[in-house]
This record gives sequence, C-alpha cells and structure tokens, in this order.
Amino acid sequence: MSGDLKWNKILGAGLATAFVIIGVQQLTGAIYHTEAPEKMGYFVDAPEEAAGGAAEAELPPDWGTLLPVADLAAGEAAFARCQACHNVSQGGANGIGPNLFGVVGGPVMHAAGFAYSDAMSAHKAEAPNWTYDELDQFITNPGRHVPGTKMSFAGIRDQQTRINLIAYLRSQGSGGYAIPAPDPARQPGAAAPAEGVEVAPGASQATEDAGGPAGGAPITGAAGQPTVEESPAAPSAADSSTESPR
Repeated sequence: MSGDLKWNKILGAGLATAFVIIGVQQLTGAIYHTEAPEKMGYFVDAPEEAAGGAAEAELPPDWGTLLPVADLAAGEAAFARCQACHNVSQGGANGIGPNLFGVVGGPVMHAAGFAYSDAMSAHKAEAPNWTYDELDQFITNPGRHVPGTKMSFAGIRDQQTRINLIAYLRSQGSGGYAIPAPDPARQPGAAAPAEGVEVAPGASQATEDAGGPAGGAPITGAAGQPTVEESPAAPSAADSSTESPR
C-alpha cells in the first residue's frame, strides 16, 4: 500500500510541476502582451525635409561672398590631411599626387613628369581648368566627379571646410586668380533657374572664371601654373582611404 502512495506522490509532483510551468507561460504572455498601435503617436514628414535639403545642397557656393571671409588657418589645417600625397611649395616635387602650388585657376594635367589617369585626360577636354566650382565639385567626391580617377580619396562633404581649403590653396601661388563678384543667384534661398532657362551673365561660372576658360583670356603667372588632377585633400585616418597616382 505504501508503495502505491509513493508512486502517486511522484506522479502528483510531476503533474504539479507541469501545471506550474504552463501557468507561468500563460501568465507571462498575458502580462507582456502588446498590441501594435493603429497609427504612430508622432508624424515626422522626413521625405519632404530630405528633398528640401538636397535642393539646397545643389546650390554652388557664392565664391564672391564666401572666399573673402574664408578662414585661411582652417584651410591650412584641412590641407594637413593632404600632405601625405601633396606639397604646396613652389617648385616642390610631385609625390603620390601632383604639386599643388598655383592649382586654383590653373590648367589640368600640367605637372611635368606626373602620370595622370586616362579618366583625367578625358575630363580635361570638358573642364580644362581648375575653376572654383570645378575644384569644389572634385574635392566633394573625386570618384563621382571624374569616374575612373585613380585617386581613392573619399572626398570632403562639409562645404565650409572645402571653401576654407580652396581659399588656402589660392593663397599658395594662385593670388592672381580673381574672386568673382557676389552672385545673387547663389545666395542661400535663391531659386534655382528653371530647366532650359539660360542664366544671365554674371550669375554663372563664366563670371567666376573671368580669366579662365569660360571668359576672356587665360590667366598667366602664378595662377596659370600646373594644377593637380586629384583632389587637394588627401585621405586622413578618419577617411580610411589612400590616394594613389592619378
């Protein structure tokens, strides 16, 4: 008789344990069960904001307004990331990238003995000189602006950093390259010209390049000295990229 009670106790304990486990599962599910909200508590119209930001970013810098007040010290600091591949001294030797003395406003592919890429050779036919806009677009994203370039530098996305850097490079042998008059069409908030509508003289790159390919005779002197095929900005540790010969 006692043996039967022993097995009954064992079976009862097993059943009790099973009931406890099932009960805990059911209780836990009831406590932590949540229903998906029918609609979000806050509505964020992100797509329209992104579209507006993209439209603003497409407006080229107003060089006539921004260059005279650019921070040359900050531009020199930005150039520090380029020194692994470039130097900016007059008569300095080419490195992994060409010497950058007189780059601003100067012609493309002029550094003697430097092996430029085929991509840059093709690009030169479309943009013979390093204008302010041309440098700005190239420094922003070299691989996108000149597809096939051997320069692996990722680019500088911050516009003010690029402006400071270009202002510093201009001070290194390109002082003769004129700064254009302020362009109302490039002021923040200015409406972009409609497709197919020609921009009035004085509000385009031709104004900026009064001595360049888009307007008047080529600039001579320091500003007409050899320029660089690659971006003036070389990779930094943060960029995790390395330049190579162009």
